[in-house]
Amino acid sequence: MERATNSLVNTAQAVPLARRQELSLLLHEFHCDYARTLDSGDVEAWVNFFTDDAFYRVIARDNAEAGLPLGLMLCDGKGMLKDRAYAIQHTEMYAPRYVHHQISMVRVLGEVDGLITAEASYVLHETLVDRPTYLLQVGRYKDVFVQDADGTLLLKSRDCIFDSVVVPNCVVYPV
Repeated sequence: MERATNSLVNTAQAVPLARRQELSLLLHEFHCDYARTLDSGDVEAWVNFFTDDAFYRVIARDNAEAGLPLGLMLCDGKGMLKDRAYAIQHTEMYAPRYVHHQISMVRVLGEVDGLITAEASYVLHETLVDRPTYLLQVGRYKDVFVQDADGTLLLKSRDCIFDSVVVPNCVVYPV
């Protein structure tokens, strides 16, 4: 997926202004729904934001820039996403927590052969019920979307590239 993303990155000027504006609005709505779903703790519904062959990875910026594949979380295909969501909701043990996403700087990068590339910045706060809220991650989403027949955007690929190389001892929820 990395090769497909890289070939589309610098093509924003090729997307007509009206289409970029349309996609920007769709991306804004997508991110609002995505954040609300995760912030409400509905991890099993989070899976519905992805295509069947989706690729999802949470990776440190150093590794991403060096082309190293190792990340905190990696799911290749909707089956792995479903497994991850099920484990979080039903089998893993962790302290109760709340997360809050702030997503901004959404930008359409290109559109080629039905694949829409985009980026957005994110800030993720986490609150453990017995501790003050803290900053969990700051980073950017590097995305490839497809638009289904009814106009809905679905993620074909999402890299959540976080800036810090130091992470808490556990990242429970998807980013």
